[in-house]
Amino acid sequence: MSVNGTHGPLAGKTALVTGASRGIGRAIALRLAAGGARVGVHYASNEAAAKETVAAIEAVGGSAFALRTELGVPGDADALWAAFDAAAGGGHQGLDILVNNAGIAGPGLIHEVEEADYDQVFAVNAKAPFFIIKKGLDRLRDGGRIINISSGVTKVAFPGMTSYAASKGAVEVLTLTLAQTLGSRGITVNAVSPGTIETDIHPWMADAAAKAHAAGFSVFDRVGQPEDVADVVGFLASDDARWITGQNIDASGGSGLGL
Repeated sequence: MSVNGTHGPLAGKTALVTGASRGIGRAIALRLAAGGARVGVHYASNEAAAKETVAAIEAVGGSAFALRTELGVPGDADALWAAFDAAAGGGHQGLDILVNNAGIAGPGLIHEVEEADYDQVFAVNAKAPFFIIKKGLDRLRDGGRIINISSGVTKVAFPGMTSYAASKGAVEVLTLTLAQTLGSRGITVNAVSPGTIETDIHPWMADAAAKAHAAGFSVFDRVGQPEDVADVVGFLASDDARWITGQNIDASGGSGLGL
């Protein structure tokens, strides 16, 4: 990663990425920092990984800070913004780019999903972004960007991820609605839907046959990398995407086009 600093397309901007200590979130934080943004690296539990993300950004001249809050619990949005203010320097901090990336999966087939499982998946994946946005609107600057990370599982029937897919479907409808609501402020609201991405939350990819099978989902016959998604987010965060709002950008490498 190289940082464009004061000359980058995101120079002078402040961003917050939830779930940014590893995987897709980490790649997004690195990408926004490379564009010149100061990045808030949110994490829920893995402090070491969050510090590594901040250190990687700072090592090449970027600016970042870590903040820890748990999502999916009562008062999570208020706690997140309080932690953001404290970590960013105190006071009521302004924001230009909000990326709702944090998410969890859970038991998939409907007969496997208990009510507590369902509630937790929706609390983290759908309710938390809703109230993070609501509580953050007074600090999100006009002309800002909201980018919600959805999933390719909303586009095809995927019985193994029933509650997860439903929660991401809710995020996509929220994205569409907020784009209409916030357009008068020049704020764009978009979603990005990754396909199968190689991260440490998919240990099954260590099996060559399983990874090859996953690669076959894409027309490019390879498994997606976190950077493949982060670059799309970087575009949506930039002024180049000023005329794009209310969209769900497929970032799955053409997965399922032949279905």
